[in-house]
Amino acid sequence: MSKRLAEVARKVGVSEATVSRVLNDKPGVSDATRQAVLTALDVLGYERPTKLRGERARLVGLVLPELQNPIFPAFAEIVGGALTQNGYTPLLCTQNAGGVTESDYVDLLLAQQVSGVIFLGGNYTQADAAHAHYERLRQVNLPTVLVNARVPELQFATVSTDDAAAAEQAVLHVHQLGHRRIGLLLGPDDHVPSQRKLESARRLLEKLGEPLSEELVVRGMYSLESGQAGAARLFAAGATAIVCASDPMALGAVRAARRAGLAVPRDVSIVGFDDSALMSCTEPPLTTVRQPIESMGRAVIALLLSQIAGTSRPSDELLFEPELVLRSSTGPLA
Repeated sequence: MSKRLAEVARKVGVSEATVSRVLNDKPGVSDATRQAVLTALDVLGYERPTKLRGERARLVGLVLPELQNPIFPAFAEIVGGALTQNGYTPLLCTQNAGGVTESDYVDLLLAQQVSGVIFLGGNYTQADAAHAHYERLRQVNLPTVLVNARVPELQFATVSTDDAAAAEQAVLHVHQLGHRRIGLLLGPDDHVPSQRKLESARRLLEKLGEPLSEELVVRGMYSLESGQAGAARLFAAGATAIVCASDPMALGAVRAARRAGLAVPRDVSIVGFDDSALMSCTEPPLTTVRQPIESMGRAVIALLLSQIAGTSRPSDELLFEPELVLRSSTGPLA
């Protein structure tokens, strides 16, 4: 108990006696200090005393699959800032390979009496992943918003970039540059955003009279290393242009091209997805499909706050239009 008092006191900048008065629901403490002490309890992972659990903490969980892909920190910054402006404290929950799982984080957040949860990517995007922990959120009616396309069975409010439009923009661009052997570097088979991109690319290429060959579709993870390995396979299959499902994958494809003695864009063209930080500063600057993360972030907050207020319980998906950003990693087929 004394360790808990000392930790919370240091976190808030008050005396241990003040913390004790808050925990024992005694008078003589301002509302602001009382709220600060309770928030510190939540952040440090301590349970609130039973008599102080009547209302949900003004905490909102931000669950991210990783931080290496710069699009996730960018989303978290926008959403976290908006939460703070609305009087909520974001609680960042980042998954690591072999570490705390998404299900573990859901248990933790429920124990902390959070006001809501925002998932910035996660198991809900993959059909074969574990989904049981989402049912726990449903059972307690906890306000929840998902970012990125979800499997149809999970009826939560969702904010997504239009993956079909993104693929169409990217494929049409390189096709207009004269490329006909267009490769797709996507996520896993059961990944819903990748499924949407693949279906859209297939439809467009069929319409253009250039049916997509299966050897030009490669699956991988959303990393530079995976992008490099997948791109090497696509170059071996004769691809002269590659449309990637993330910017890190696209940077891996650029590296694979150089390892193969190919120049970008003279010999091959590369398109990314996200327009994450510094993509205009790479060599060459990356042509990519931009996700409108600021607009999407505002929509996420509006959906969450409406649920917290009890004014709505939306389960529809809001689709946002992407934008093709032309830079130097794409060029005419030589």
